[in-house]
Amino acid sequence: MTALPGETPGTVGTDTPQDTVSPPETGAEGPEHAEAPDASDASDAPDASDAPDPSDAPDAPDASEGGESSGTPADEDDDAGGDAEDAGAEAAAGAAPAGAAPAAELSEAQAELAAQRELRERIEKRKAEKAAPIAAGTGLSGTAADLLAAVRAVESGEKAGTAFFDRPAATPASRRPAPAAAQPPRTPTPEAVPTERTATPEVLDAVRAVLTEGGAPEALARPAVGALGEQAAELLRTDPWQLLSVPGVRPEQADGFARALLGADCGPDDGRRTAALVGWLLERAALQGHTALDAEAVRTALAERAVGDPDAAVRDAVEEGVALVFQEGDEPSADDTGAADGEADEAEDADVAREPVQVLLGLDRYALAEESLADGLARLVNACEKAADWAEAAAAAPGPSAAELIRTTAAAGLVAHSGGEAARAEPAALIAAARGLGLRALGATHSEDGRRRLAAATGDPDTAVTLSGLLSGAQGPGRDEDGALALDLLVVLDAPQLDVEGAAVLVEALADGARLVLSGDPGVLGSAGAGRVFADVLASHACPQVVSRTPDPGPIGELVSGIGIGELNQVDAPGKEVVIVPVRDAGEAVHRTVQLVADSVPRAFGIPAEETQVITVGHGGAAGTRALNEALKQRLNPGPGRFGGFDPGDRVVHVPAPGRAVPGVVLSADAEGLRLDCGGVPVVVPQERVESSVRHGWALSAHQAAGMRWPAAVVVLPGDAAQGLSRPWVYTAFGRGERHLSVVHGVDQALPHAVAQVPAQERTTRLRPLLEALPTPDAAS
Repeated sequence: MTALPGETPGTVGTDTPQDTVSPPETGAEGPEHAEAPDASDASDAPDASDAPDPSDAPDAPDASEGGESSGTPADEDDDAGGDAEDAGAEAAAGAAPAGAAPAAELSEAQAELAAQRELRERIEKRKAEKAAPIAAGTGLSGTAADLLAAVRAVESGEKAGTAFFDRPAATPASRRPAPAAAQPPRTPTPEAVPTERTATPEVLDAVRAVLTEGGAPEALARPAVGALGEQAAELLRTDPWQLLSVPGVRPEQADGFARALLGADCGPDDGRRTAALVGWLLERAALQGHTALDAEAVRTALAERAVGDPDAAVRDAVEEGVALVFQEGDEPSADDTGAADGEADEAEDADVAREPVQVLLGLDRYALAEESLADGLARLVNACEKAADWAEAAAAAPGPSAAELIRTTAAAGLVAHSGGEAARAEPAALIAAARGLGLRALGATHSEDGRRRLAAATGDPDTAVTLSGLLSGAQGPGRDEDGALALDLLVVLDAPQLDVEGAAVLVEALADGARLVLSGDPGVLGSAGAGRVFADVLASHACPQVVSRTPDPGPIGELVSGIGIGELNQVDAPGKEVVIVPVRDAGEAVHRTVQLVADSVPRAFGIPAEETQVITVGHGGAAGTRALNEALKQRLNPGPGRFGGFDPGDRVVHVPAPGRAVPGVVLSADAEGLRLDCGGVPVVVPQERVESSVRHGWALSAHQAAGMRWPAAVVVLPGDAAQGLSRPWVYTAFGRGERHLSVVHGVDQALPHAVAQVPAQERTTRLRPLLEALPTPDAAS
């Protein structure tokens, strides 16, 4: 590798990592990083700064026995979780409660017996259903089925979304396959910015009064109403630990708030407290990508929070509906379930004493999403016409991998396609081939940049949409008369960015008989939301898989390909495509980054500053996104920040919804709000949402940058970033530059160590076993 003119040359070390460098326990960046900008810049912790307090490590335990994951260690103080935590950090100051009086010990087997019996019932029900095709949503019952019915009714236009707040939804008619006649595509329209739940001044005043009485800041009033609704004041007064539902509030703060309101009537084993703690632990874990947690890990975390009887706390939380319990493991054998009458009592005693393989706790929203997604994917597999003849289209494909993808898709309702950046040409060839056969085929991407690149690959802008635009109706062909997307084939690129809730909504929107192709690079960082959909589909072998044989070209492609297999190689870069800039400290890292973006890269490569993206490990710290954005603004677009801290011409990142980071440029501001240009789409951010959903965007985290590419990328690795590094993080960050990559390198041997020895953080999910249990006759071996 070579240095730019005027820069200090350097090389990437490839020595064996030193044993003294340990893998990160809590990373600088987690799955939530793309979710929401910070509410304050108070954090000064090292590196990515917004890392959680080490004392909170037990609060969101890592998955114990999971499959591969594309996530990294989470940072609870970043974006969606962390920035909100910054806002709530001043709430209800108070020490953690003293230890509780000891409670009578109960057997774990007794606490989990109900879960075992429930599992047997579910297994028997699932076995009975295997003989027939799976219809989406039929695996759900009770509240979950009601919610799914409501979603379908809203999607079809049968009812408005508000119709379901006061009464249950009627079950809609069963979905029919989408009509064969093609429909003209809709003209893309600006996406609407979600509005926060409205609150009357009277409601806000009542909540402020309760917060003030409990010693919490009044600034939490609006987010409390957003989390708890118009009854927030009453709920907080009767159950002060409901304050934990407000993003950013921590248990010790909620404890102080409760003591101020309840006095001697509250204690560490108060049922309201323990239920809120269980919900908080599961919500916190969801920010790290988990859809469920091991019950033992939850009990351990509760004990760390001074709960005297964690077993009873978990049992009560399940009984109250705060959490659902699942048992994962092998189905009981015939010997287990077929004991003779004379042996029934003995068998029951054995069941009580037997320790289950794994007991998981989860929130109902993720349980609903995973069950619905698994059923929906099985529906696509079983309902697809598999006798399609696409042989001629495959023969005309531009390469062998594209031909294989076309042939595989012709014979399957669900296909998983994996490959790097160059492999995106293969889904593009599939879309073009399907449209040539008269099918309604479309590609959906994670970002507007991805949509532009897909449209360029297919040569037709009508073939590419963003996933959010497709689901909202702002882009794409719209819905048929049954509320399904009017498509015969949908190819989802950037599939690792799919979280389980978004994937469930997407699959439910596909008609019977439609084909779905999930395409992406398994090496990149995972979704910002909970779940690991693409990795679980691959691991379950629930569908045919096509692995691209098309390598990424050039020095950057060679470097990134090596990282993907755990090797940080030194590559030849005769055109200075890859440059290493060594630095000694964070201050020098900021200085050299500004120099690269504003001077060196434009001068050496003709790439303007607005086409160069800075990527760093986290938001806080001396060289995080906050510090870098401040320095880059002063150099590239100085101004007073008269529009809520922004000026016309500022590069920003807009977060319209959790998990979505949309780059844009500030145009102006008026009474309606801050006006942005987001990839050619005009966006108006209401004034009250600017602080929470817009931040400067010259520098992004790797999670925010996933699914997008720029002509040049500058990756900043200051010394305090070492613990935030992992192989997926480096793989994602280094792959964002199309023509040039500069690495501001100050982590020494921590970089090759991370690439070689720090894989993705595992996520605990239930989707893989659900997919493995469903009937998929065409599943790959």
